[in-house]
Amino acid sequence: MKKAIILFSGGIDSSTILALAKSQGYACYALTFSYGQKHSIEVKIAKKLATQSSVVEHRIFPLDIHTFGGSALTDRSIAVPNYNEKNINQITSTYIPARNTIFLSIALAWAETLQAQDIFFGGCQADAAGFPDCRSEYITAFEKMANLSTKSAIEGNPFVIHKPLVDLSKAETIKLGMRLGIDYRQTVTCYQANAQGEACGYCESCGSRKQGFIEAGIEDVTCYVSQ
Repeated sequence: MKKAIILFSGGIDSSTILALAKSQGYACYALTFSYGQKHSIEVKIAKKLATQSSVVEHRIFPLDIHTFGGSALTDRSIAVPNYNEKNINQITSTYIPARNTIFLSIALAWAETLQAQDIFFGGCQADAAGFPDCRSEYITAFEKMANLSTKSAIEGNPFVIHKPLVDLSKAETIKLGMRLGIDYRQTVTCYQANAQGEACGYCESCGSRKQGFIEAGIEDVTCYVSQ
């Protein structure tokens, strides 16, 4: 079986790409980051879901990028904003400087160590306005960089950064996941989820998730604090 690194947070997108990679016959190695995020419950949820998915190995990688601040997701002095359709095409305070570049670089290092040429990344164009490191052009550029800078690629074993969700809407991602048998009730995407994994229902991530289920015509099974 070919090995693949899966960037895995335990949310809708990463759960979908993990299930997709498994369906394609990859031996999956899940990589989760504990980077000082306020919604740290996602690390616990990711561990649980990775175990249920029978991945070959699940690494939780500690990072101190929260010490830089500058984002509502890591800086205690900045409030997490509520979902607002007017901000869909804007980079808001939930953007974390260089986060995906850091994450992908660490995934690349692990992949090269494991002699795995495949990395699955759940970035999608639908999020690109608020998170420029989710753009298709960025992912393609990172792949090019990876194949210019690694021993593996220079010796004839190039890397592929898989981006299966990049052109999908949240609704299309949810429909794909449902076909793959994902129980989205167990996933957490909320930026303010409590210790039980219950979502706030108001933040940007919750708004996007709710809209995705509405557009998909599928019942939203998310566990919200208010329910």
